[in-house]
Amino acid sequence: MNPGVSVENIRRNGALYVAESRIRQMSKWKGIIAVVAVGNPLFYLVAIGIGIGILVTENSGTSGTGGVEYIVFIAPALLANTALLGAMDETVFPVMEGFKWRKMFYAINSTPITGPQIALGVFLAALVRVAFSVFVYWLLLIAFGVLSFQDSWMAAIVAMYGGAAFGALMMGVVAGVKKDDYFLTVLGRLVITPLFLFSGTFFPLTNMPIYLQPIGWISPLWHTTELGRYFGYGAEVSATMLSIHFLFLTAMLVVGIKIANIRFTNRLLK
Repeated sequence: MNPGVSVENIRRNGALYVAESRIRQMSKWKGIIAVVAVGNPLFYLVAIGIGIGILVTENSGTSGTGGVEYIVFIAPALLANTALLGAMDETVFPVMEGFKWRKMFYAINSTPITGPQIALGVFLAALVRVAFSVFVYWLLLIAFGVLSFQDSWMAAIVAMYGGAAFGALMMGVVAGVKKDDYFLTVLGRLVITPLFLFSGTFFPLTNMPIYLQPIGWISPLWHTTELGRYFGYGAEVSATMLSIHFLFLTAMLVVGIKIANIRFTNRLLK
């Protein structure tokens, strides 16, 4: 028997096989993924960062953005948002497809590959998409002179970490969805949009009414953005808040993976 396809090898590297399969499927849409990775950030940079940024600077200067230009202020938020959306695309839809639409996970599970390995494989493939999107956006920010190469590379890594945390949680949540009639609509309108609007993306979270600020406190986008602003251009963030931001994302990552492993295993047994 070819050792490359031995049962023992499948048991040991099952997650990598699943990730490879997902990446091969992604490669069929590499043109669209590349256009989205370049087009979306470029649109926001020009329309919001430059267009609206000029109006903000003319009317209030840089007092409301921590002493930096508006485009610099929103750049880490848009970088983080790119990571989170990429993670969502590569966890939500593949999991729905694997369990409900095409039920491919059941076929994969008929081999020695386990439920947790399938979950890990999907997650690893999602990280590839996240890393690509963030890297492209980061290069655009450098090309536009928004961030400097030597000072902002950690902001890109933080964005990827935030995307990983959000992707893990979404994977765990979606693994339990059995009726998707309104799920995607609710996810887009009641989860993704509020997170984008109320997570300190376009202005400091403290500028919002106090009754809306809790949306940001539980938003992975806000925590990732604040870390990105600290590492991207040196925004003032206390050591305590840095720890809270990292702990929040780490907890989301760990809990998401744990829930995904349990739900993948239980659902594939039925």
